[in-house]
Amino acid sequence: MPSASASEPPKKKIHLNFFETACTGNHECSGQWSAPGDNSRTKDRLKYYTDLAKLAEKHKITCIFFADTYAGHDIYGGNMDAVLRAGVQVAQLDPLVIISAMAAVTESVSFGVTGSVTYIPPFALARTFSSLDHLTEGRIAWNVVTSWSHAAADAFGMELLSGPKRYELGEEYMDLVYKLWNGSWADDSVRYDEVNRVAYEPSRIKKIEHQGTYLKLSARHQLHPSPQRCPVIFQAGTSKSGQAFAARHAEAIYIGGMLPSHAAGQIKASRALAESAGRDGTTMKFFAAISPFLGRTVEEAQAKFDLAYKHADIIGGLGQFSGYTGIDMSKYPLDEELVLDTSDPKENMIHGFLGNFVDSLETNTEPWTPRRLGYKMALGGLHPSPVGTPEMIADIMQDASSLH
Repeated sequence: MPSASASEPPKKKIHLNFFETACTGNHECSGQWSAPGDNSRTKDRLKYYTDLAKLAEKHKITCIFFADTYAGHDIYGGNMDAVLRAGVQVAQLDPLVIISAMAAVTESVSFGVTGSVTYIPPFALARTFSSLDHLTEGRIAWNVVTSWSHAAADAFGMELLSGPKRYELGEEYMDLVYKLWNGSWADDSVRYDEVNRVAYEPSRIKKIEHQGTYLKLSARHQLHPSPQRCPVIFQAGTSKSGQAFAARHAEAIYIGGMLPSHAAGQIKASRALAESAGRDGTTMKFFAAISPFLGRTVEEAQAKFDLAYKHADIIGGLGQFSGYTGIDMSKYPLDEELVLDTSDPKENMIHGFLGNFVDSLETNTEPWTPRRLGYKMALGGLHPSPVGTPEMIADIMQDASSLH
């Protein structure tokens, strides 16, 4: 007779990623560079990243995900002073140049890197990710972004396209890089035929011709087929256009700072969109953000939180929030309840978000003021930020994964 456990469904495997930004400073923890023992000042040296890769591999982390931005957050007060003083998401390295060194000291951990379809030419991006796919032996993913900030557009001397047009460009871009990765070099193009003196068979390498609305190209892909050919596609768009784009292309989706109950709704909707696009929605992986304060005991974890609170730079946090939303938070008094103009689409979105946002373990029912929001941004961002032991945090993660 089978045991009771034999009838139980198999346990779901949870994939864990490290979230990283290659900036000498902090990301969504503004001011922490000043805390005793903080090592973010060393993030302009390769050892930080190779140590991180070894740590990830040792503890069975699936992927190290690198977010990236161009220019900087210059909405708060009309300049970058707040984020520069706070050392938050500034002094940013190019993460693409770090990956091969991290891969060299690991064997299993993978790497997801952000690349913009607006500012990186498709021929160059296709070559870069094929190069990394070869060098990592098939452990590379591309986080596709369309780049929404005016500061980035100014940095590249370009006009910022509207959201829908950026995703139109994105669709054409994806079509083109797929052609380069999958349609240029045939599987049997690599010969190394010593008898007939043929390294690569020319007849099996196709020149790609493309003349579209936004892009033009006439070239063969510059590299022979890599282990994956096409990198794993990450996406993190939350707009309707972004979700539709992800439904057509993404294999992994970062859903940012949401409660499990909110995340479950987005996951269901994303899978339905994928099904409507002719894909199997169950093959998509979703990664929800969490910024825990861990300690061997609850007391140790609370002490870590208290130290972080002491060093939190709330103005830097508000500067980062302003950059994300396009709203200058410097116009609001720090200790007055936020009264947002709901007739403004941006402010209405924030009003709805803050009205619904409560951390998994948070019981604070005080009104949202800029100071409270600044602290939240400076202590892990708008993600659940529980304080506890590894066992407590693991339980929270497991409860959240059950809703997927």
